[in-house]
Amino acid sequence: MDKQLTNKVVIDGSLCIGCGKCVKDCVASALYIENGKACLREGCIECGHCFAICPAGAVDMPSYSKEGCTDTVSMTEIDSETLLQAMKSRRTVRQFRDTPVEREKLEKILEAGRYAPTGANSQNVAFTILSDSRAEIESECVKLFRTGVSVGSKFAKFLKNTTITDSFFFKGAPLVIVVSGHDSVNATLAAAYMEIMANSLGLGVLYSGFFCGLAKINPLIKAKLQLPRGHKVVNCMIIGYPDVEYRRIPPRRPLKLKKL
Repeated sequence: MDKQLTNKVVIDGSLCIGCGKCVKDCVASALYIENGKACLREGCIECGHCFAICPAGAVDMPSYSKEGCTDTVSMTEIDSETLLQAMKSRRTVRQFRDTPVEREKLEKILEAGRYAPTGANSQNVAFTILSDSRAEIESECVKLFRTGVSVGSKFAKFLKNTTITDSFFFKGAPLVIVVSGHDSVNATLAAAYMEIMANSLGLGVLYSGFFCGLAKINPLIKAKLQLPRGHKVVNCMIIGYPDVEYRRIPPRRPLKLKKL
């Protein structure tokens, strides 16, 4: 077998029972049965389904870390009614305490984003935490907004009744994570996974669309973010402990549904 292929997926023939489950589940049709054993050919996208589905543990992915790759937990173990009510209860938070987000909670948020689905298993989403550069970047954003509003920028109509304070963008929250990628859908899914995790940890989240808008059009801010090659800013997540309490679920417009 080609060495490059074996670096992606390795099948231990002494363990493989030839059940064909990995072959049936392979989205790229890169697996096949030969002489009663699973084999790999060109086309593998390294999605890990074969690793996950093999009943004999015969599949390995040696170039990947297996830390945390324990037995699966079904989403059905989460009460669906409780989950739905919690999802309906979440609010966009714009008032934060200055309490730092614990490292273990940050790691869980990032791990949720890392495991979000990506098209063709591209895993082309990156996360940038603004720490030492945060004050400088926010100051630049505030300056641009104050100037832009005064000269009638495209943001002005949204801000006519808003005071642009020095903490307008990041709201004094202790954690800012920029989610970037080649593909907007993949990065948005990652951010959604991260928000659900953050809320489960007692944290609040604000998606800063204003920051994303500036980051896309301002060369200075783009340069300061030092994103991976080819990446664009898709989401900016402001995260911290809420300094506000919402007591009830707000109403929504009727469901828009069409059956064809």
